[in-house]
Amino acid sequence: MRKDKFTKENFASEETWRVFRIMSEFVEGFEVLSKVGQAVSIFGSSRISRKDKFYKLTEKVASLLVKEGYAVITGGGPGLMEAANKGAKKSKGLSIGLNIQIPQEQRPNPYVDTLLDFHYFFVRKVMFVKYAKAFVILPGGFGTLDELFESLNLIQTSRIDKFPVVLVGKEYWRGLIDWLKSTVLKKGCLSRVDLKIFTAVDSPEEAVEAIKGFYAKA
Repeated sequence: MRKDKFTKENFASEETWRVFRIMSEFVEGFEVLSKVGQAVSIFGSSRISRKDKFYKLTEKVASLLVKEGYAVITGGGPGLMEAANKGAKKSKGLSIGLNIQIPQEQRPNPYVDTLLDFHYFFVRKVMFVKYAKAFVILPGGFGTLDELFESLNLIQTSRIDKFPVVLVGKEYWRGLIDWLKSTVLKKGCLSRVDLKIFTAVDSPEEAVEAIKGFYAKA
Protein backbone atom coordinates (compact mmCIF):
# COMPACT_ATOMS: atom_id res chain seq x y z
CA MET A 1 0.00 0.00 0.00
CA ARG A 2 2.77 2.38 0.87
CA LYS A 3 4.40 1.79 -2.48
CA ASP A 4 1.14 2.50 -4.33
CA LYS A 5 0.56 5.62 -2.28
CA PHE A 6 4.06 6.84 -2.95
CA THR A 7 3.67 6.22 -6.68
CA LYS A 8 0.42 8.17 -6.85
CA GLU A 9 1.82 11.06 -4.82
CA ASN A 10 4.96 11.11 -6.93
CA PHE A 11 2.89 11.15 -10.12
CA ALA A 12 0.77 14.02 -8.82
CA SER A 13 3.88 15.93 -7.88
CA GLU A 14 5.43 15.41 -11.32
CA GLU A 15 2.24 16.55 -13.02
CA THR A 16 2.14 19.70 -10.88
CA TRP A 17 5.73 20.62 -11.64
CA ARG A 18 5.14 20.00 -15.33
CA VAL A 19 2.83 23.03 -15.31
CA PHE A 20 5.80 25.23 -14.47
CA ARG A 21 7.79 23.87 -17.38
CA ILE A 22 4.88 24.59 -19.70
CA MET A 23 4.57 28.11 -18.28
CA SER A 24 8.29 28.74 -18.75
CA GLU A 25 8.06 27.79 -22.43
CA PHE A 26 5.12 30.14 -22.95
CA VAL A 27 6.87 32.99 -21.13
CA GLU A 28 10.11 32.64 -23.08
CA GLY A 29 8.25 32.37 -26.38
CA PHE A 30 6.10 35.42 -25.68
CA GLU A 31 9.08 37.50 -24.53
CA VAL A 32 11.23 36.72 -27.56
CA LEU A 33 8.62 36.71 -30.33
CA SER A 34 6.66 39.75 -29.15
CA LYS A 35 9.61 41.86 -30.34
CA VAL A 36 9.70 40.37 -33.84
CA GLY A 37 7.05 42.48 -35.57
CA GLN A 38 5.35 41.23 -38.73
CA ALA A 39 6.22 37.63 -39.53
CA VAL A 40 5.15 34.73 -41.75
CA SER A 41 5.35 31.11 -40.62
CA ILE A 42 6.62 28.76 -43.32
CA PHE A 43 6.07 24.99 -43.09
CA GLY A 44 7.41 22.09 -45.11
CA SER A 45 9.03 18.69 -44.86
CA SER A 46 12.32 18.14 -43.04
CA ARG A 47 12.95 15.22 -45.42
CA ILE A 48 13.15 17.10 -48.70
CA SER A 49 16.74 17.40 -49.96
CA ARG A 50 18.60 20.49 -51.09
CA LYS A 51 18.46 19.15 -54.67
CA ASP A 52 14.66 19.12 -54.74
CA LYS A 53 12.98 21.90 -56.72
CA PHE A 54 10.95 22.87 -53.67
CA TYR A 55 14.10 23.68 -51.70
CA LYS A 56 15.02 26.55 -54.04
CA LEU A 57 11.39 27.55 -54.33
CA THR A 58 11.07 27.79 -50.54
CA GLU A 59 14.27 29.78 -50.32
CA LYS A 60 12.87 32.29 -52.80
CA VAL A 61 9.51 32.54 -51.00
CA ALA A 62 11.33 33.49 -47.80
CA SER A 63 13.56 35.96 -49.60
CA LEU A 64 10.59 37.73 -51.19
CA LEU A 65 8.75 37.88 -47.86
CA VAL A 66 11.75 39.53 -46.24
CA LYS A 67 11.75 42.14 -49.00
CA GLU A 68 8.10 42.83 -48.12
CA GLY A 69 9.11 43.52 -44.53
CA TYR A 70 8.31 40.17 -42.90
CA ALA A 71 10.39 38.07 -40.55
CA VAL A 72 10.37 34.35 -41.33
CA ILE A 73 9.44 31.71 -38.74
CA THR A 74 10.04 28.00 -39.30
CA GLY A 75 10.37 24.84 -37.25
CA GLY A 76 14.11 25.41 -37.30
CA GLY A 77 15.06 22.00 -38.68
CA PRO A 78 16.45 20.68 -42.00
CA GLY A 79 14.76 20.33 -45.39
CA LEU A 80 12.31 23.04 -46.37
CA MET A 81 12.62 24.67 -42.94
CA GLU A 82 16.31 25.16 -43.64
CA ALA A 83 15.51 26.53 -47.09
CA ALA A 84 13.16 29.14 -45.63
CA ASN A 85 15.63 30.23 -42.96
CA LYS A 86 18.37 30.36 -45.57
CA GLY A 87 16.31 32.56 -47.90
CA ALA A 88 15.47 34.93 -45.04
CA LYS A 89 19.06 35.21 -43.85
CA LYS A 90 20.49 35.72 -47.36
CA SER A 91 18.11 38.64 -47.82
CA LYS A 92 19.19 40.07 -44.45
CA GLY A 93 15.85 39.43 -42.80
CA LEU A 94 15.08 38.04 -39.37
CA SER A 95 15.30 34.24 -39.52
CA ILE A 96 13.56 32.48 -36.61
CA GLY A 97 13.52 28.78 -35.73
CA LEU A 98 11.14 27.15 -33.26
CA ASN A 99 12.91 23.86 -32.68
CA ILE A 100 11.19 20.84 -31.09
CA GLN A 101 12.83 18.30 -28.81
CA ILE A 102 11.94 14.86 -30.16
CA PRO A 103 13.52 11.39 -29.83
CA GLN A 104 14.89 11.61 -33.40
CA GLU A 105 16.95 14.64 -32.42
CA GLN A 106 16.22 17.60 -34.70
CA ARG A 107 19.24 19.85 -34.89
CA PRO A 108 18.65 23.51 -35.71
CA ASN A 109 19.76 24.46 -39.20
CA PRO A 110 22.68 26.92 -39.52
CA TYR A 111 20.55 29.75 -40.95
CA VAL A 112 18.53 30.46 -37.81
CA ASP A 113 19.30 33.80 -36.14
CA THR A 114 16.79 33.56 -33.30
CA LEU A 115 16.30 30.07 -31.88
CA LEU A 116 13.74 28.83 -29.37
CA ASP A 117 13.65 25.22 -28.17
CA PHE A 118 10.37 23.60 -27.15
CA HIS A 119 9.57 20.37 -25.34
CA TYR A 120 5.82 20.68 -25.87
CA PHE A 121 4.33 20.65 -29.37
CA PHE A 122 1.23 22.55 -28.29
CA VAL A 123 3.25 25.47 -26.90
CA ARG A 124 5.28 25.64 -30.10
CA LYS A 125 2.09 25.61 -32.19
CA VAL A 126 0.74 28.60 -30.28
CA MET A 127 3.88 30.55 -31.17
CA PHE A 128 3.56 29.74 -34.87
CA VAL A 129 0.02 31.11 -34.94
CA LYS A 130 0.20 33.99 -32.49
CA TYR A 131 3.01 35.85 -34.21
CA ALA A 132 2.23 35.10 -37.86
CA LYS A 133 0.46 37.33 -40.36
CA ALA A 134 0.21 34.37 -42.74
CA PHE A 135 1.03 30.68 -43.12
CA VAL A 136 2.86 29.43 -46.20
CA ILE A 137 2.55 25.65 -46.50
CA LEU A 138 4.88 23.70 -48.76
CA PRO A 139 5.00 19.93 -49.39
CA GLY A 140 5.30 17.98 -46.16
CA GLY A 141 4.05 15.09 -44.08
CA PHE A 142 2.12 14.68 -40.83
CA GLY A 143 3.77 17.63 -39.09
CA THR A 144 3.08 20.00 -41.98
CA LEU A 145 -0.49 18.72 -42.32
CA ASP A 146 -1.00 19.15 -38.59
CA GLU A 147 -0.04 22.83 -38.79
CA LEU A 148 -2.20 23.29 -41.89
CA PHE A 149 -5.36 21.83 -40.40
CA GLU A 150 -4.77 23.48 -37.04
CA SER A 151 -4.77 26.89 -38.72
CA LEU A 152 -7.80 26.08 -40.90
CA ASN A 153 -9.78 24.90 -37.89
CA LEU A 154 -8.88 27.94 -35.78
CA ILE A 155 -9.97 30.28 -38.58
CA GLN A 156 -13.11 28.25 -39.36
CA THR A 157 -14.23 28.37 -35.71
CA SER A 158 -13.27 32.07 -35.32
CA ARG A 159 -10.83 31.26 -32.53
CA ILE A 160 -8.33 33.50 -34.30
CA ASP A 161 -8.67 36.32 -36.82
CA LYS A 162 -8.61 35.20 -40.41
CA PHE A 163 -5.21 35.37 -42.11
CA PRO A 164 -3.83 34.02 -45.40
CA VAL A 165 -3.11 30.30 -45.57
CA VAL A 166 -1.22 29.67 -48.79
CA LEU A 167 -0.48 26.19 -50.16
CA VAL A 168 2.48 26.18 -52.54
CA GLY A 169 2.69 23.47 -55.21
CA LYS A 170 -0.74 22.86 -56.74
CA GLU A 171 0.12 19.40 -58.02
CA TYR A 172 1.26 18.25 -54.59
CA TRP A 173 -1.91 19.51 -52.90
CA ARG A 174 -4.37 18.61 -55.67
CA GLY A 175 -5.35 15.21 -54.30
CA LEU A 176 -6.09 16.63 -50.85
CA ILE A 177 -8.10 19.54 -52.22
CA ASP A 178 -10.06 17.27 -54.56
CA TRP A 179 -10.85 14.95 -51.62
CA LEU A 180 -12.06 17.87 -49.51
CA LYS A 181 -14.40 18.90 -52.33
CA SER A 182 -15.58 15.50 -53.54
CA THR A 183 -15.89 13.72 -50.19
CA VAL A 184 -15.81 16.02 -47.16
CA LEU A 185 -17.87 18.83 -48.69
CA LYS A 186 -20.24 16.40 -50.38
CA LYS A 187 -20.85 14.65 -47.06
CA GLY A 188 -21.77 17.98 -45.49
CA CYS A 189 -18.81 18.06 -43.12
CA LEU A 190 -17.61 21.34 -44.63
CA SER A 191 -19.32 24.32 -46.21
CA ARG A 192 -18.18 25.95 -49.44
CA VAL A 193 -16.99 29.01 -47.57
CA ASP A 194 -14.60 26.82 -45.57
CA LEU A 195 -12.77 25.95 -48.77
CA LYS A 196 -12.03 29.64 -49.27
CA ILE A 197 -9.96 29.85 -46.08
CA PHE A 198 -6.90 28.70 -48.04
CA THR A 199 -5.55 29.30 -51.50
CA ALA A 200 -3.21 27.21 -53.68
CA VAL A 201 -0.46 28.68 -55.85
CA ASP A 202 2.61 27.48 -57.73
CA SER A 203 5.26 30.20 -57.64
CA PRO A 204 6.96 32.19 -54.89
CA GLU A 205 5.67 35.39 -56.45
CA GLU A 206 2.07 34.12 -56.36
CA ALA A 207 2.47 33.17 -52.70
CA VAL A 208 3.62 36.66 -51.76
CA GLU A 209 0.92 38.29 -53.91
CA ALA A 210 -1.74 36.19 -52.17
CA ILE A 211 -0.62 37.58 -48.83
CA LYS A 212 -0.37 41.14 -50.10
CA GLY A 213 -3.77 40.85 -51.77
CA PHE A 214 -5.40 39.64 -48.56
CA TYR A 215 -4.17 42.62 -46.56
CA ALA A 216 -4.92 45.07 -49.37
CA LYS A 217 -8.60 44.09 -49.02
CA ALA A 218 -8.57 44.11 -45.21
